[in-house]
Amino acid sequence: MKIKKLFLAAVLILLSIAGFAQEAALPYGYGGIELGMSVEQVKEALKKNPQFGYRGDRDVSLLPSTKETIIQTDASRNTYSFLTQCYFQFYQEKLYIITINVKTSKMDYYSIFTTLCNKYGNPPSMNPKKAEWDDDAVIMTVEKPLTLKYTDKKVFEEIQNQSLVEDSAEEMARDTFLQGL
Repeated sequence: MKIKKLFLAAVLILLSIAGFAQEAALPYGYGGIELGMSVEQVKEALKKNPQFGYRGDRDVSLLPSTKETIIQTDASRNTYSFLTQCYFQFYQEKLYIITINVKTSKMDYYSIFTTLCNKYGNPPSMNPKKAEWDDDAVIMTVEKPLTLKYTDKKVFEEIQNQSLVEDSAEEMARDTFLQGL
């Protein structure tokens, strides 16, 4: 009887420790801006959050090669913000990459890296330049000197697969051209 009670107590302790050790799900963004939002939703969220330094439509541009929208903000003049330049990239009118550059005069890589490890566990991918966490939906990266990046994993993989197909077609056209010489 005593062994059963000890065994049950040990199991309960292990379960409670495992419960506390659970890592949080990766975030879909930062500061009220999340992956998957439309251009208009991101503009509205940027207006509500002064730490990004959004100045309105003059920060919005169209990438000529892909005809996709990008929003670039500059918070470097805001002395209270921890951010400098931030980039919001869209694919098919939905936000798929958030890039946030952090002021190295106010924050350091180790503090952000340690905070992310404590919150989300150790990164499955790491090298001297960056650490990367991912799940089924998000890739979250912290890069040196100090950049945070949130990427919609499914959209990113879709774009990569399309570029592989385009490269193959381009290579075939190149070969056809060379054979015709």
